[in-house]
Amino acid sequence: MKNTVFIGLIAATAIALAGGTAFARGDRHGAPIDFETLDTNGDGQITLEEMQARGAARIASADTDSDGFLSLEELEAAASERAKTSASQMLERLDANADGKLSAEELEKPGRADRRFNRADADGDGAITRAEFDAAVAKMREHRDGRKGSK
Repeated sequence: MKNTVFIGLIAATAIALAGGTAFARGDRHGAPIDFETLDTNGDGQITLEEMQARGAARIASADTDSDGFLSLEELEAAASERAKTSASQMLERLDANADGKLSAEELEKPGRADRRFNRADADGDGAITRAEFDAAVAKMREHRDGRKGSK
């Protein structure tokens, strides 16, 4: 995913859009998503459903004409300045049916959100606790910082 910005989550931004790593990437302005934001029912755990709902909400907020798709214009409007340069390439690469728009299904490869969620859910109980959340964020920061240092 080198130099790729997923808008939405548009997971996470999903486009971090649709879930999974939304908490690591943050919102479209780069502010980190905190545990409490993702734990929508306040039970002290983040479920896959909560992550997916966050991603769906981010996609919906970027879909300014409410047609259920993200056009290049909507992608660019939702993107940070850095991501705007990649929006056209992302649209071309992910637009499986070549209609010039991205659906939620085109944005999220099958199983990707599940794999991301499962990596963060260290004990495999189907929920991410505060400790697992903090460990996942730290691991993602280490990975990101390692990539920056190798450039």
